[in-house]
Amino acid sequence: MRDFSGDHRWLSVNTATVRRQGNLAAIIDACARHGIRAVSPWRDQVAAIGLERAVRALRDAGLELSGYCRGGMFPADAERRAEVRDDNRRAVDEAAALGAPCLVLVVGGLPQFSRPGCRPDKDLGAARARVEDGIAELLEYARGARMPLAIEPLHPMYAADRACVNTLRHALDLCDRLDPDGGGALGVAVDAYHVWWDDDLDAQIARAGRRRLLAFHVCDWLVPTTDLLNDRGMMGDGVIDLPRLRARVEAAGFAGFAEVEIFSERWWALPMDEVLATCIGRHRTAV
Repeated sequence: MRDFSGDHRWLSVNTATVRRQGNLAAIIDACARHGIRAVSPWRDQVAAIGLERAVRALRDAGLELSGYCRGGMFPADAERRAEVRDDNRRAVDEAAALGAPCLVLVVGGLPQFSRPGCRPDKDLGAARARVEDGIAELLEYARGARMPLAIEPLHPMYAADRACVNTLRHALDLCDRLDPDGGGALGVAVDAYHVWWDDDLDAQIARAGRRRLLAFHVCDWLVPTTDLLNDRGMMGDGVIDLPRLRARVEAAGFAGFAEVEIFSERWWALPMDEVLATCIGRHRTAV
């Protein structure tokens, strides 16, 4: 297991962590000032400043990417599936232009939540089938762009609206069916917030191995949690044994960035420099 205590060279900041404090250009500038080597931007933040400016800002700051958020949201009515396909292809193209190592997929849940305007549908099994079909179709396009896709299983509380893939086992089953050779085109993003509770987690991390482990996200689970979306904890403030989880991920072959991704009204209310400084400190002591 790598020693993070002496520096923060393996820290990446998911730009959602400070999205309220400034636009993507300001976040990139602040990360560079703090000696943070990598970020993982969101598509809406890239769109707000323009793709060309985002590419230029990252290059000028010398920052790498740990991922790009996000593709997915596959379930939709039949007449809107071309829209889903085209949107995800654009996400692949953006990720390639930015130099991302993978496009993270938040796969979607029931169609009326995944793509607002779709007809109400309670068939979760059908949604999961649409997810598999959508990934299969996107995978061919992503292979042509040499852009790996990382399925991110989300906590079951998000099954209806954000992701009906809720365990690492389910994500890896999709990988094995759609990319049986395991050549790196399709893998998983392991987010501590979403998977820490799973009693099968250790076995599935080992199963994933180096070729499937494309991204590793950290934050903490607070008790009590006051908001299921926007009350993630800073590392060390909650109940997740993050060093143990990182040890398992690294033992399976992962050697990339530990990406801090925190959605939190509390942390969004603080100055960007304070949040980034705290991320650096906790990366060294709690991850």
